[in-house]
Amino acid sequence: MSPATQIATTANLFSPIKIGNVLLNHRVVMAPLTRLRTTKTSAVLKVVKEYYSQRASTPGTFLISEGTVISPRATGFQPCAPGIWSDEQIAAWKEVVDAVHAKGSYILVYPCGDLHLAWLRVPTQYWREETCLRVWEVIREVVICRPFKKVWQDIPKVVIHRPFKNVSQVNATVIYITEIEEANSEPFTLTSTLISRGWYPGLIEKGNEGGDCAQLSYDLTYDVVGAGDIPMAEGEVPRPMTVGEIQASIGDFVQAATNAVHKAGFDGVELHGAYGFLIDQFIQDVSNNRTDKYGGSIENRARFALEVVDAVAKAVGEDKTAIRFSPWTRDRDMGMKNPIPTFTYLISQLKEKQPNLAYLHLIQSRDLDDPKQSNENFFDLWSPRPLIVADGFTREKALNFAERDGALIAFGKRFISNPDLPLRLKADLPLSEYDRSSFYGGDESGKGYIDYAFASK
Repeated sequence: MSPATQIATTANLFSPIKIGNVLLNHRVVMAPLTRLRTTKTSAVLKVVKEYYSQRASTPGTFLISEGTVISPRATGFQPCAPGIWSDEQIAAWKEVVDAVHAKGSYILVYPCGDLHLAWLRVPTQYWREETCLRVWEVIREVVICRPFKKVWQDIPKVVIHRPFKNVSQVNATVIYITEIEEANSEPFTLTSTLISRGWYPGLIEKGNEGGDCAQLSYDLTYDVVGAGDIPMAEGEVPRPMTVGEIQASIGDFVQAATNAVHKAGFDGVELHGAYGFLIDQFIQDVSNNRTDKYGGSIENRARFALEVVDAVAKAVGEDKTAIRFSPWTRDRDMGMKNPIPTFTYLISQLKEKQPNLAYLHLIQSRDLDDPKQSNENFFDLWSPRPLIVADGFTREKALNFAERDGALIAFGKRFISNPDLPLRLKADLPLSEYDRSSFYGGDESGKGYIDYAFASK
């Protein structure tokens, strides 16, 4: 027996664990991964079925879907993200879920509440393949890009039609990701092939996008709203959501969860409470400056998250409900000075009020300059209940962390390029490298999506 086999025989990472109402054969979890393979009506493409089926190939594997939009008014975080509100979207997801179940594995939906945006057009003469834009705002209802190549500074003033209420003229050195009209210009659109962490590498000609879904077929004319009226850097000031709008948003989460579990057949729901999306906006004081019952104190800022969890749990069951937090993230201008008191209260309340919650999912800090940014307090608080942790794990690090009671390990990019990742980790086989340029967007060909090899092939 090889050393790797001996380790795999005794390691918790490869031992069964029950979360919610499902029994897993191991503790290697596929993290939610944005891939943007959808139609213009936000239904997943046919190729998505094969993608998830491949990653479910090791029986008893636990998959979490990519971010899935809860309603048309919450579509802005990516125009090509899949939805779960229409019959077409539900039917497309059901094919995916059925394929995962046919492999003896399980899948939860990852519902997101966010903003609304359209797309970008620029004149041909200003297009450069190497040009990139940095996304500064993907929350609070408006997306803003700052040029990172000097070529954008030469674009003349343009008229920007926002999908909201007004039309404005700005110097194009700050560009809204929304439709730009200019006389006698050939239109180009943002490619749906993105580099990670919000970098858009270039533009592609209109009509040659392949699987690009940028031209959505539903109405995006909504106000710029958020948890409070704190804008992103150089962003518009959002209107704080009314209590009625907050309740409507909770209803959207409930409907999305109901559609996912009762119609599409998902095994449960992991609510997106991380990375500055809507739930996270309410939690953190850097985005929530309300003075009503949803803002101010820790208890009030935690209220929306707790109400969403409670409502979804009542709709689909506590044991089919989970939530993901990122206490230390600084993405999208998030990051409280000291998140420990807020998330300690929030996790304590979840533990007390939702004793049968399927699990908690926490994203570790990647800030190596600040070793104090640790989730250890939260691990101890939640233990021994099931806890999924995402932290850029290596095999060795995952083996060690999985020795904790109830711990499961989420893998992201490595699951993209290794559809049989649990098998490879157990046997200590070499891992295939991923192609970052194909992470986001694509068509039915499945290039960079379903063409990664299995270890046995």
